[in-house]
Amino acid sequence: MEFVKYPDPRLRKKCSPITEINDETLNRAEEMLELMYAREGVGLAGPQVGWLERIVTLDTEGNRKGDRIFVNPKIIETEGSIKDDEGCLSLPGIWVPVTRAERVTVSAYTIRGKNVELEAEGTAARAWQQEIDHLNGMLVIDRTTPTALMQVRDKLKKLERQYEQRQEEEPA
Repeated sequence: MEFVKYPDPRLRKKCSPITEINDETLNRAEEMLELMYAREGVGLAGPQVGWLERIVTLDTEGNRKGDRIFVNPKIIETEGSIKDDEGCLSLPGIWVPVTRAERVTVSAYTIRGKNVELEAEGTAARAWQQEIDHLNGMLVIDRTTPTALMQVRDKLKKLERQYEQRQEEEPA
């Protein structure tokens, strides 16, 4: 499974809903979950692995238990507001301040097709919001301040150069 980094254009695409959960979906989702753990992340969205469908993996506790793969998630309620630094696996080495809801209620399907409604706060709420942003083509750098963006400009430029080099090296 390919890991997608900024500025790959797939990270800016709005993802399609998943209409059927089949063996291929299940296998790809499990591979995505293992990649999230290998990268020491707490969440991963489809576009971050080149999968432009509405699927996320999430395990903010890191306990590898319970439902950790979610299909077609959406935030149905938010409460409060809190600002904190956020990083993203697709933006390695970049941390920026982002204001998010303090608590969220999310509606989603498990990989087994069961509809669930989950309440999250703190790190879990932040992770849900970031992963759902990914499904809508948004990155943490889109939600930060202009000042913070200026502070990470050199790191962003470096990622852009690395992306361009990879594109030149790939066979046509």
